Amino acid sequence: MKKNRHAKVVELIENYDIETQEELAERLRRDGYEVTQATVSRDIRELKLSKVPLGDGRQKYVLLREAHGEMSDKYVRVLQEGLNSMGMAQSLLVVKTVPGMAMAVAAALDAMHLKEIVGTIAGDDTIMLAIRSMEDAETVREKINRVLKK
Repeated sequence: MKKNRHAKVVELIENYDIETQEELAERLRRDGYEVTQATVSRDIRELKLSKVPLGDGRQKYVLLREAHGEMSDKYVRVLQEGLNSMGMAQSLLVVKTVPGMAMAVAAALDAMHLKEIVGTIAGDDTIMLAIRSMEDAETVREKINRVLKK
């Protein structure tokens, strides 16, 4: 039951801008999960959810992951310090980095485990992200920008 609820929590925060525990609890209840505020609080802690700014003064819960759980502060710093710019070319997202940092930034991007990304190729100062659609490319760019503002 807990595993299914955790999967639903991840699905909800990936699909909606959920700002509060109460909002998350309400969405879980709508989907048939009987939860208390304490249960939601525990789930947030166990899943190691973080809040990131949306850019309009609001925040939302996100799951920043790496191979062993959450996306580490190290990866966030690598993105913040190594990423220079992003540009879209159809469904490709081209990321420019500080010279020599493309592999590290690509590893940080891969640690985000974004379902929209099909693959990542890195050179010295350029990364190409193959993304499923043009709309998904914009979504990925927005998600990366949120991490950069953290």
